[in-house]
Amino acid sequence: MPLLSCSAQNCVYNEDRYCSKGDILIQGDEAQTACETCCSSFKEAGEGSMKNSVGTPSATVQIDCTACKCHYNEDNRCIAGKVDISGQSACTCTQTECSTFEK
Repeated sequence: MPLLSCSAQNCVYNEDRYCSKGDILIQGDEAQTACETCCSSFKEAGEGSMKNSVGTPSATVQIDCTACKCHYNEDNRCIAGKVDISGQSACTCTQTECSTFEK
């Protein structure tokens, strides 16, 4: 599984740039660039919501990916050694992106 670093601090699954969901989905069926991708697993942490109530934060996660034009996509799975998800101020999944995307 790839190492994951995520800057989407507003995501309920994010704790210190680690993900507690266990698996994520990157979307971008027709993506030509990183900004055309997004982490569809992003879920905004609402006021008073409990972060990480679904799991333990981990540096490695399973990453399913629909960005079929990405160099790291193999049978809809990410095979990159390290993946960076951007979206520091994201409030929706469309405000995130897979910075590791490479055509």
